Amino acid sequence: MVIHSLGDGNSLLNKFVSEIREIKTQRDSMRFRRNIERIGEILGYELSKTLNYRNQTVQTPLGTKEMSLPLDDLVLCSVLRAGLPLHQGLLNYFDNAENAFISAFRHHRGDEDAFEVIVKYFAAPSLENKTLVLTDPMLATGKTLENVLNALKNHGSPKQIHIISVIGSQSGIEHIKAVFPESTHLWIAAIDFELNNRGYIVPGIGDAGDLAFGEKL
Repeated sequence: MVIHSLGDGNSLLNKFVSEIREIKTQRDSMRFRRNIERIGEILGYELSKTLNYRNQTVQTPLGTKEMSLPLDDLVLCSVLRAGLPLHQGLLNYFDNAENAFISAFRHHRGDEDAFEVIVKYFAAPSLENKTLVLTDPMLATGKTLENVLNALKNHGSPKQIHIISVIGSQSGIEHIKAVFPESTHLWIAAIDFELNNRGYIVPGIGDAGDLAFGEKL
């Protein structure tokens, strides 16, 4: 797996990440969603540099111009519900992409720390020979993305897989490295090194879905 950790250098990306982490700023759910969206735009822009391009002639009012334009057929696949703002950020740039959505959630039995990831809803076009972009803002244990990968297998074989995440844990990254193809690219804004007993990233941000859309029962 090729890992692109974009928060390692100095850029405006780190401002948006700091705001989604900061507990006071988190209380503004609209700003939280917009920051996730902006992070998606930045990660998507960096991803775009690795796609395939071809020269095409563009007609202007005064003549023609040869320009290098994207060639790949993209499918953006997001994990509901936390992935929606990140999905929108990518869709702002990849506006011709096809879209897929999958619900994957943690099920804790009682107060147990152990959990299983349950996938219920899935809607997607054919992935055959397309470029698949999987978006999940929090890459904690990696189990969600593993289950999503298994659910996608009946929809064709993509020629390339990219994973977009905002914050990931080192152990979660190691897990998906073991289950995804070696050619997979991970685009991530920040990497933290701890998980707590319930599988949440530390220091992380908390529950991205709750912060974006309100607490669930």
